[in-house]
Amino acid sequence: MATTMHNMERDRDDRFVVIHPLDDLPETKVDIEGLGPMPMTAGVRMALFSLRAYLVLMTVLVLYHVLDLAKVFG
Repeated sequence: MATTMHNMERDRDDRFVVIHPLDDLPETKVDIEGLGPMPMTAGVRMALFSLRAYLVLMTVLVLYHVLDLAKVFG
């Protein structure tokens, strides 16, 4: 099991003592109440638009294939 430095404590003998995550103190959660929309660059906006267009195109192609298998188009 991989551990991080956050889950380890130093012992007096300069050894690491590993604390299991279930035995560790709970972490404080991030408060998302005051967060606004995330700023996006033009490149990120274009990539998300391209992904949306790709997913819509694939959905249309799957729907066309299903309707073609059902002999809707003759």
